Amino acid sequence: MRYFIELSYNGQHYHGWQVQPDAVSVQEKINNALSTILQEEIQVVGAGRTDTGVHASQMFAHFDVEKQLDKNLVFKLNAILPNDICIKDIFLVEDNKHARFDATYRTYEYRIWLGRNPFLLDFSWQIHSQKPNVSLMNSAAKLLLEYEDFESFSKVKTDVYTFNCVVTKAYWTQENEALTFHITANRFLRNMVRAIVGTLLDVGLGKISVEDFKKIIESKNRSNAGLSVPAKGLFLTEIKY
Repeated sequence: MRYFIELSYNGQHYHGWQVQPDAVSVQEKINNALSTILQEEIQVVGAGRTDTGVHASQMFAHFDVEKQLDKNLVFKLNAILPNDICIKDIFLVEDNKHARFDATYRTYEYRIWLGRNPFLLDFSWQIHSQKPNVSLMNSAAKLLLEYEDFESFSKVKTDVYTFNCVVTKAYWTQENEALTFHITANRFLRNMVRAIVGTLLDVGLGKISVEDFKKIIESKNRSNAGLSVPAKGLFLTEIKY
């Protein structure tokens, strides 16, 4: 039987979602908790990977098990997992349902605070100096919907077979001092959102023009794009199947 898990986590103390040697990951914590409770080795498969320090307000994973699960499994898992990981739901799905490959799109948010706020230090990137031009950044963000190859915003050393992604939404919103970038796509490259945000901020701060941003996309060269913004402001917020 195959089960889906819906969860959220604060990624501050984790080296991303994926299990890796000599580093603590969210996936490892969930594997260990499930294996302890179910008394068999469980390996969960996530809907995607988040990098070190990135948060998720919605993440899905699946795992296989032979026996019927206890109705109190969510409670039991939350009782032994660290407080920065929260299991929201566990539900039975068809045996061929896949948390990663069946996801139709994912949405990320990047959160910026314009000024200083000690209560948001771990969950936003705080800009203390010049305020960016949001209108210009939105003009540049619209260009993302016109392209599919985003090699310019991908980590250079990566094992992906294609740099193509279908972006269906990309825009900024501002509410007082809270500035948020929203982006939805069928898939994302490693470091893609953080590199896009850094380059869009260059537009908003007058370092490059909207036309320059277009040329950066078309160049397919990471060295032409802006710096990657800090991971702590990035949230995986929605996955749809």
